[in-house]
Amino acid sequence: MKATGGTSRIDFGRAIATIRLTERFSARIGLRVVAVVGVLAVLAGAVAVIALGTGDYTISPPDVLRTIFGEGSRTDELVVGKWRMPRVLLALMFGAALGASGAIFQSLTRNPLGSPDIIGFNTGAYTGALVVMLVTQGGYFQTAAGALIGGLATASVVYLLAFKNGVQGFRLIIVGIAISAMLQSVNTWMIVKTDLTAAMAAAVWGSGSLAGLDWAQVLPVAVALAVLLTCAAVLSHRLPVLDLGDEVARALGVRVEPTRLALVLIGVGLTALATAAAGPIVFVALAAPQLARRLTRTASVAVLPAAAMGALLLVLADWIAQRAFAPSQLPVGVVTVSIGGGYFVWLLAREMRR
Repeated sequence: MKATGGTSRIDFGRAIATIRLTERFSARIGLRVVAVVGVLAVLAGAVAVIALGTGDYTISPPDVLRTIFGEGSRTDELVVGKWRMPRVLLALMFGAALGASGAIFQSLTRNPLGSPDIIGFNTGAYTGALVVMLVTQGGYFQTAAGALIGGLATASVVYLLAFKNGVQGFRLIIVGIAISAMLQSVNTWMIVKTDLTAAMAAAVWGSGSLAGLDWAQVLPVAVALAVLLTCAAVLSHRLPVLDLGDEVARALGVRVEPTRLALVLIGVGLTALATAAAGPIVFVALAAPQLARRLTRTASVAVLPAAAMGALLLVLADWIAQRAFAPSQLPVGVVTVSIGGGYFVWLLAREMRR
């Protein structure tokens, strides 16, 4: 198969390229979207290089790049390759996962407030992880499985309670907020009832932190992220059709509820992937899709630009968390809450005016 490109003859109101992989499969991609994703990727890479070079042992960006390509000194290879690289890579991957998840849920709910932070899937994943951490004292992979199960269980409850002749976005958000509040009280009760050492560890983990992660987490996260993002990319072309309403989507041949359920499962999986390893990192999934949408100037929320924006936001937030009060380090969740809180207030005010 060979990909060919060309400019579409139909006027879509913006520059469009047609990518044709086979006679039966082709895709139209906005050139502005491609440019924005490219710029965001370059910026995320630049921040990653800066993060790899800053710390108690400072390395210049050119030396960081030489080290990445295997030409650095032995000390630089130790600091960059073994100590700092896993955290930076995981920040990029978790940011992309959260951004893509936020894009899916905001598109499904047709509301910029419809992110997994607000709907409660983050809280549900945290509940599942807490059960494993505090009750069974499981390790990383057991905690990851608990977070995934908790997120999926929460999504199932929210989806079923919100279902009435289909799932409407506003109803999904309201039910999600209610379930999230209930689960938050359960999480608080579990932390209060456990011993002090376990409670402190759970509280730190619950604030969202990339500290302590190493190469052991990189490969499983990369494989899971590749699978989930591929599934999201395959179904993402149906999101704009779902935005037109269920009746129109059915008329255009989309199986609405199976498609929506599959997208919900993918979005929950992306959220649980980050929550399982780093704890609930909030506001990235809320802000990234809307910021990307403003840059691309598209009518709907797109998954790929949101993933690129999420990667940039989280790697930048983690660098700030490490360096703002050095040598002390903050959990990255504290930085995302501080930055995202102001954005959330602005978004609420904007929605109220509308």
